[in-house]
Amino acid sequence: MKTTDAQAMAAASVPLSDAQRPTTVRWRIFLILLLLAAINYIDRASLSVAMPLISEEFSMTPAMEGLMLSAFFWSYALMQIPGGMLLDRFNARGIVGLATVGWGAFQALGAASTGWISLLLTRIGLGVTESPIMPAGAKLNGNWLTANERGRGATLVDGGAPLGTALGAILTAWLIAWFGSWRIAFLIAGVGTILVGIWAWWYIRNNPAEHPKVNALELEHIRSGNPISTASGAKPKLRELIASRSVLAMFAGYACYNSVFYGLMTWMPSYLHKAHDMDIKAMGGATFLIFMCGFVGEIVGGAIADKWKAAGGAPNLVMRSMFSGSALIAALCILAVAYTPDATAVVALLCVALFFIRWCGMYWCLPAILGGKSRSGVLGGSMNFWGNMAGVVVPILIGLIVQFTGSYFLALIFFVAMAMGLVLFSGLIDYRERGHA
Repeated sequence: MKTTDAQAMAAASVPLSDAQRPTTVRWRIFLILLLLAAINYIDRASLSVAMPLISEEFSMTPAMEGLMLSAFFWSYALMQIPGGMLLDRFNARGIVGLATVGWGAFQALGAASTGWISLLLTRIGLGVTESPIMPAGAKLNGNWLTANERGRGATLVDGGAPLGTALGAILTAWLIAWFGSWRIAFLIAGVGTILVGIWAWWYIRNNPAEHPKVNALELEHIRSGNPISTASGAKPKLRELIASRSVLAMFAGYACYNSVFYGLMTWMPSYLHKAHDMDIKAMGGATFLIFMCGFVGEIVGGAIADKWKAAGGAPNLVMRSMFSGSALIAALCILAVAYTPDATAVVALLCVALFFIRWCGMYWCLPAILGGKSRSGVLGGSMNFWGNMAGVVVPILIGLIVQFTGSYFLALIFFVAMAMGLVLFSGLIDYRERGHA
C-alpha cells in the first residue's frame, strides 16, 4: 500500500506534457483581436493628432476639419449591419484579413493625398474597411469560447478601444516628431497594419475544429462548454430577434455606453484644459492615465464575470449585477466630477469611472448569446451601428451644450443620464444561453 501511495504521489508530481494539456489557441486568437482593435483606434486617432499640420498644408477651414474628422464615423457606422451580414454568410477569418489589409492600405494611401478631398476619401475608405472587426469579435466569441469564457473574450476585443485611445496619440505624435512628417507617420502605420492583417489571416480560423494547432483536449473543452458551437436546427428568425426585448435593450444599452465613452474620448481633453487649467503636457498625461484605467478595468471586469459564472452564478444575476453596478458607480463618479473644483480629484474620479464603465465591454458577448452562431454577426453589426451613431451625435451635442451654456456642467450631467440609461437597459436583458444554431 505504501509503495502504491508513493507511486501515485510521484505520478502526480510529474508535470503534464504538452500533449496531455489543452492548448490555448482560443486565447491567442483573442489577443490578436485585441491587437487589431487597438490598431483600429490608433489609426482613427492619427488624423486628430496630425490635423494641425494637415490643416495648414491644405488650407482647411474649421468646417472642413470637422467634415474630415466625422467622415470616418459615418462610413464606419453605416457599414456595420452590411458587415455583420457578410460575417454570417462568409465567416470571420477571410473578412478579418481582407478588412485589416484594406484599412492599412487606406491609411497608407492617406500619405499620398494631394488635397483635402483625396484625404477625405481615404478616411471614408478607412471607415468602411474597419467596420467588420468588432462584429467579427462577436462572431468568434460564439464559435470559440465556452459560456464561462465569453466575458474575458468580449473585454479583450473591446479593450482595444481604451488601449488604442491611450496609445494612439502618443505613438502618432512620436512618429511625426521623429520623422518630421505626418505623411511618413501615416505610411508606417498603414504598412504595419497590413502586416498584422496578413498575420491575423494566417493564424485565425472560423471554428476550433479547423485550426491545426488545436489539440483534442482544447476542442473537447470548447464543445462541452459552448452550447452555441454544438447547436443545430433552424436559424432564429432575424425579424423576431430584432423585435425581442433583450435585443432592443442591448441596442439601447450599448448606445448609452458609447455615449459616455465617445463623449469623454472627444471632449475630456478640452474639459481638463479649459475647466481645470491643465497645460498640454498635464492634459496628455491625464488622458493616458484615465483611458489606461479603462483598459485595466475592462480586463478585470471580464475575469470577474467569468469566474462568478464558473462558480455557479446564474447568468442573469451575474451580468445584471456587473453591468448595472458598474454603470451606477461610473454615474456617481461623473456626478461628483461636476461638483469638484480640484483637478487632481477630477482625474482620480474619471479614472474610477472609466475603470468601471468599461466592464460593459462585455456587451460584445451578447450577440452570440442572443442570436446564436448564425446571427451573431448581424446582431453585433447592428449593435455597433447604434453605438457608433451615438459616437457621431454625442460629440456634436456636447459641443452645442458647452457653446450655449458656457460651461461643462450640463455636459457632465448628460453623461450621468446616459450611464443611468445603461443601468436601466442592462437590467432588461435576459442573459441566459440560447444555444441557437
